Amino acid sequence: MASTIKNVFVEGPISPSFIADSITKHQSKTTIGAHDIFLGQVRADEIEGKTVSAIEYSAYEAMANQKFHEIRETTFKNFDLTCMHIYHSLGKVAVGEICLFVFVSSPHRREVFDALHHIVEEIKKEVPVFGKELFGDDSYQWKVNT
Repeated sequence: MASTIKNVFVEGPISPSFIADSITKHQSKTTIGAHDIFLGQVRADEIEGKTVSAIEYSAYEAMANQKFHEIRETTFKNFDLTCMHIYHSLGKVAVGEICLFVFVSSPHRREVFDALHHIVEEIKKEVPVFGKELFGDDSYQWKVNT
């Protein structure tokens, strides 16, 4: 049975209360023995003498959601996971705020460590999400993933 393609995008930053609520919802799932979380946060990078104040995220949403779905399906095939949640920001996210939240759960800790690393690397490599780094002087440049 094929799973449905989910919309992983949220408008603006991902709030600490949203992250806490996601964790809380898993306490009733008693077959889970381990969780691992990746939180991508906007950095105040200095570039050519200017400091990043925010990143404005955009995406080819249908294509991006398809890629997120493919990463999800492949990861479930290759790792013994109970749950996986991926959320990515669209729009403006200020420095210090969260723009990517990946949360995986499994009966065992080794699986969550390995799966989370795989997911985040695949997102950076495969998903068409674009970040415009905004500076305090109203200038910007497109972010390059490394």
